[in-house]
Amino acid sequence: MAPSAAQRIVIENCAIATVDANDTEYASGHLVIADNRIESIGAGKAPEGLENVVRRIDATGHLVTPGLINTHHHFYQWITRGLATDHNLFNWLVALYPTWARIDEQMGYAAAQGSLAMMARGGVTTAMDHHYVFPKDSGDLSGAIIKAASEMGVRFTLARGSMDRSEKDGGLPPDFAVETLEGALAATEETVKKHHDASFDAMTQVAVAPCSPFSVSTELLRQGAELARRLGVRLHTHGSETVEEEQFCKELFGMGPTDYFESTGWLGEDVWMAHCVHMNDSDIEAFARTKTGVAHCPSSNARLAAGIARVPDMLKAGVPVGLGVDGTASNESGELHTELRNALLINRLNPVHREAALNARQALRLGTYGGAQVLGRAAQIGSLEAGKLADLVLWKLDTLAHASIADPVTALVFGAAAPVTASFVNGKQIVENNRLLTVDEDAVARSTRDEAQRLARIAAQG
Repeated sequence: MAPSAAQRIVIENCAIATVDANDTEYASGHLVIADNRIESIGAGKAPEGLENVVRRIDATGHLVTPGLINTHHHFYQWITRGLATDHNLFNWLVALYPTWARIDEQMGYAAAQGSLAMMARGGVTTAMDHHYVFPKDSGDLSGAIIKAASEMGVRFTLARGSMDRSEKDGGLPPDFAVETLEGALAATEETVKKHHDASFDAMTQVAVAPCSPFSVSTELLRQGAELARRLGVRLHTHGSETVEEEQFCKELFGMGPTDYFESTGWLGEDVWMAHCVHMNDSDIEAFARTKTGVAHCPSSNARLAAGIARVPDMLKAGVPVGLGVDGTASNESGELHTELRNALLINRLNPVHREAALNARQALRLGTYGGAQVLGRAAQIGSLEAGKLADLVLWKLDTLAHASIADPVTALVFGAAAPVTASFVNGKQIVENNRLLTVDEDAVARSTRDEAQRLARIAAQG
């Protein structure tokens, strides 16, 4: 319980989906924020006699949920949206790597702003970026991305990526687009030591994140895992995204992706992987046994024709699963709240589970508490409970788009994208009436357009 000197915000008269362990919900309830923590939550009006109430919000017609948590993204792709729209993953990468390999710090900052802005105005309170393209002399890309997140006011995990397997080694990236093994490890360690905050209230954390089995050496994976555990941070990479990746691993390593990851130290409760579309029963069992997490990216998986991940089977087995936007060159909307609906609908196309695959509350849990589990922050965020950090969203559900849907969680997940009346991160409001309070959206739009055009000109010059 916060002391009486705490500055309090009272939110009342709203439906609340706490996404706690019991899926507690209130048809009409209240929530009290004290500084950056949730002080109390419950049915009916807030308690009488609260001191230092600086603001009262009548949230009639709204649903309050935990803030959405994005578990996989590539911010830099904001300035290469709409390209290679009819490609599978490998062909798409080959088409775009030569352009991505020419980004610089200014482009990275603008792209991060665009990616973060689109997510934040749509209810994301915790974002992550898996950045693995570090061209020579491109400036401080990690610092630029972290600066953009700090200015936006979102909670943030930078997955400091790397690649050391280029075309000459049988990989996909151009030779000039990768780092050396030693350079990647040293730069990753420097980024962790400079930026990672391990505290309960942390706004910025860093993970060790070699890109994928087909773009990094076995030694980079192995030493990357050792580095992460020595520094006490999490590990992230792409895994089992396509049938081509599985074939690649079997040809090169004599085993499938999951067995390969386990052989290099890349299964564990401190690891989460993006996509995990092509997982057999043995793979899912291995993830469940080791508590390895999954970032499910339904729209990107569909855009690149990767397939339908076995999310219901993962959840039944006890695998931690969150949602991811993925890069906006394979999910041009760049929004996470639409992934709640897409995750539910796409998983119902699985002929095994059909309509029983996911329901509305499971989809909401993927986008909130599931994401917190995957990022290793379930003790601090992901559900609305006293003592947790005040990261929450007020969704307006009394307009034409949703008013006739009686159940608010069903309205949020099955209905049109709901307007965000207010979004709070660490107790501070960052969105009001679908507009960002922390940055100028129009200026960000202009900047991203200009940097996209500049990158296209540079790439065209070769």
